[in-house]
Amino acid sequence: MDSTKIVRFLLTFFLGFIGSIIINHSSLKPEGFKSRSWMYLLLGIVTFGIYDLVASICNFSFDPTKEKNIGYVKE
Repeated sequence: MDSTKIVRFLLTFFLGFIGSIIINHSSLKPEGFKSRSWMYLLLGIVTFGIYDLVASICNFSFDPTKEKNIGYVKE
C-alpha cells in the first residue's frame, strides 16, 4: 500500500476540509489533481460527515489514470 494514500486518508478522515487544504499545499497532492476542499466542507456539513468518510476511503483506490476520483478534480 502506498504510504501517501494512507496519509491522505488520515488527513481527510480526521480533518476533512483542513486535511484537504493540507494535501493541496504539500507533496501529498497527486500529480495533475487537486483535492476538492470546498466539497469536503460543504458536502461534509450537508451529509453530516458521510461525504468526508466516503471520500477518505476512496483515497485508497485513487487512480491517476481516471479523469474523476471522488474528492479530487483534474487540474
